[in-house]
Amino acid sequence: MGTSVQVMPLSGAYGEGPLCYLLAVDGFRFLLDCGWTDHCDPALLQPLARVAPTIDAVLLSHPDMMHLGALPYAIKHLGLSAPVYATEPVFRLGLLTMYDYFLSRWQVADFDLFSLDDIDAAFQNVVRLKYSQNHLLNDKGEGIVIAPHVSGHLLGGTVWKITKDGEDVVYAVDFNHRKERHLNGTTLGSFIRPAVLITDAYNALNNQVYKRQQDQDFIDSMVKVLSSGGSVLLPADTAGRVLELLLIMEQYWAQRHLVYPIYFLTNVSTSTVDFVKSFLEWMSDSISKSFEHTRDNAFLLRHVSLIINKEELEKLGDAPKVGVTIYMSAILLES
Repeated sequence: MGTSVQVMPLSGAYGEGPLCYLLAVDGFRFLLDCGWTDHCDPALLQPLARVAPTIDAVLLSHPDMMHLGALPYAIKHLGLSAPVYATEPVFRLGLLTMYDYFLSRWQVADFDLFSLDDIDAAFQNVVRLKYSQNHLLNDKGEGIVIAPHVSGHLLGGTVWKITKDGEDVVYAVDFNHRKERHLNGTTLGSFIRPAVLITDAYNALNNQVYKRQQDQDFIDSMVKVLSSGGSVLLPADTAGRVLELLLIMEQYWAQRHLVYPIYFLTNVSTSTVDFVKSFLEWMSDSISKSFEHTRDNAFLLRHVSLIINKEELEKLGDAPKVGVTIYMSAILLES
């Protein structure tokens, strides 16, 4: 190929750590994702710190900690100042994820690596693109076109295609070929022999059972606990796979006429569901059939109540219930 491409993994290439890659296309330096772990150890960001001031553009693929958790810290402390590109759901839900993470950490211990203002500063100038929208870069990136495509897995999740002189570089991580309740499968298979493909093999050796049976076993286990007088706590993410989880329970609760209450507890649960209702065009074609047929009532959770703090949950008493909460909030509830 006539275009010069260099790839350097900064994190996530030799294990199951947070994702962060440096991609140089004819000298234009992309940061592909900017992930961090829940522990937020600055030592893990040393490879990023060495290159952050030289980055020309940041491409975010998913709205969770593993893909964008280090963005506020990198902008505040590491000299990262490049424009950031994402889809609208990744932008909105990623912002809520970072809010929720900060508030959850702040409630259990002192946390000063970044603040809510730092999160706002990191996300305020994000350039939002639609799926398949070609965006031509300028100045140093003249001649380079970037475009987000459907990856599946998370709402707004992105396979990035970077094109220069007719040559394609594709960044595809955490994609899902299978269509789910609220998401279409990835469009990765439609790309014809990119010059460079950057991908991962996460879960490659995981022999999963047929998904419908997996969902059935999951619900049966919960109902067994609930019917015996116990409650179920499901640690989840803020605005990613938790949406699939809520839809699974919503469906089975309706089919079985179950009356056990379900509570979705995060600091931003109400905002999360409100945003999701506005992202129907980013979901699968069948999402409206799962609930009501009007836009305002699609993704309506009839059996799920939204709560935003521990005190609300404590007022509910000891009756059997299902609590869906983020990992950090689960620690808080147990303390």
